[in-house]
Amino acid sequence: MRIISGSARGRKLKEPKGMDTRPTTDKVKEGLFNIIQFELEGRRVLDLFAGTGQLGLEALSRGAEYCAFVDQRREAAALVRDNVKLCRFEGRARVAQGEALSFLAACREKFDVVFLDPPYASGLLEKSLEALTGFDILREHGIIVCESGVEWTIPPIAPPYEAGREYRYGQIKLTLCRRSGSVIR
Repeated sequence: MRIISGSARGRKLKEPKGMDTRPTTDKVKEGLFNIIQFELEGRRVLDLFAGTGQLGLEALSRGAEYCAFVDQRREAAALVRDNVKLCRFEGRARVAQGEALSFLAACREKFDVVFLDPPYASGLLEKSLEALTGFDILREHGIIVCESGVEWTIPPIAPPYEAGREYRYGQIKLTLCRRSGSVIR
């Protein structure tokens, strides 16, 4: 696992032991960042199910101003802290160890880009999407990137949010949701 582009390009990230974390493959990560490449410069990012932190770190490397990383598991939060330090992004990152829905309920920040990549069959993607749109923590023109298995179907989401395009990479699907007022891509 490595940073693909930007200021930390080529940095190898620490990886977890065991199978509790399922890192996004380089192919999917490269596709994702090609899709949102013009949405990152100077933006605030939330990596809600951070795992290793690779999505948020890639965003920081590509010019995001700030990233909040959240993971429930203590080991994963420690791994993200190590990877943030490895990439020298300490001044632009915050790592929170805690449950995602609790973080959203207590969050007083606004974000431009949110990455949602929970365990696929957990039901957390639907719950997180509902909480995110309900708490309305996305800035105008903000986007939510949902990573799922190809069989996942986005549930109806309430205005001012709207479902956007879907992108498939083998058995993985990326679904973009946007806050209204955003340019539809």
